[in-house]
Amino acid sequence: MASLAWLFDLRGEVKGKSSYLLLGLGLGFLLFIWVILTMGAQPLVPSGILPQPVKVVNAFGDLWYDNDLLRNVTTSYALNLGGYVKALLWSIPLGFLIGLFPLFRGSFQHIVNALRYLPLTAVTSLFIVWFGIYTEMKMNFLAFGIFLYLLPTIIQRIDEVEDVYLTTVYTLGASKWQTFTSVYFPAVMSKLSDDIRVLTAISWTYIIVIENIGSEGGIGFLLHGPSARQGRVDKMFALLILIMLIGVAQDRVFKYLDRKLFPHKYQLKENAASKSQTVSLLSDTLGFIGNVVAYASLFIYMLLAINEVTGIFGHFRPLHYFFGDRLWVINLGFLLVAFVIVYRWIKNKIKA
Repeated sequence: MASLAWLFDLRGEVKGKSSYLLLGLGLGFLLFIWVILTMGAQPLVPSGILPQPVKVVNAFGDLWYDNDLLRNVTTSYALNLGGYVKALLWSIPLGFLIGLFPLFRGSFQHIVNALRYLPLTAVTSLFIVWFGIYTEMKMNFLAFGIFLYLLPTIIQRIDEVEDVYLTTVYTLGASKWQTFTSVYFPAVMSKLSDDIRVLTAISWTYIIVIENIGSEGGIGFLLHGPSARQGRVDKMFALLILIMLIGVAQDRVFKYLDRKLFPHKYQLKENAASKSQTVSLLSDTLGFIGNVVAYASLFIYMLLAINEVTGIFGHFRPLHYFFGDRLWVINLGFLLVAFVIVYRWIKNKIKA
């Protein structure tokens, strides 16, 4: 039992294979409880409240064949990314202006802090009046929701920049612009990437609310529309599980990009792991798989993008079919991935 004492250490760290084992135990425990509550002809919890796991699994097939699941997923995903892009374009410049210059901080910081208390669902009608009921409104509403949380976070991250770095560059005679580019911007952006990952959950909440308007499709539309009208609780649970899976996958993508763009954040842990020889084969394998998926996705996207313009694979345009007027977001996302890959390749060549 002494060897298991670390499981109850205060703020103890779960490492290596133990993390996957504990995750499996946690999922298995929840599934076991679910089965117990729903088994039998007269379950402890009625099927209208909590459906059986088997029915939820079967509901994925029904969603796929009856409700065009893949297209609705890509519609929601593109909306999510578009909201993020717009929110970043709004919040980063304004955040640095307010955080760095007393003129803007004194004029707007209190207003920014007050905006955080604005109930977003209450301004939905305003966005409908301003932008209509389709993609433009939904993307701007989502961007505004993320913006309200992201802007004060950027200001806070600027305040958290350590004085030792500023003192160093001032001692070296750096100008204001050099101080911004060499200290403030990289320090804030490296921390902001973690904040963006956290906001992923909030963005999906707003998507489910806003996709009930306009009937353009999406996971939110499926939840509020066909599944609710049919009383298919199993479909609702399947869609909720799907949202969680997409969120986890999106988090992994953000983490992959974060590791590539800001490797210094992980350097200490990687060095400690290499010294203690705790780097597992599974971690290396997952890293390799991540790289393969990134390159393969980029290659497939390039083929599909060429087909959108030339039609060399036929009249069917998969990208336009799945993403519609939100395709620009996907194009921008893959350009970012390509930029990261090229940037890392050039950096490695320079080091060599």
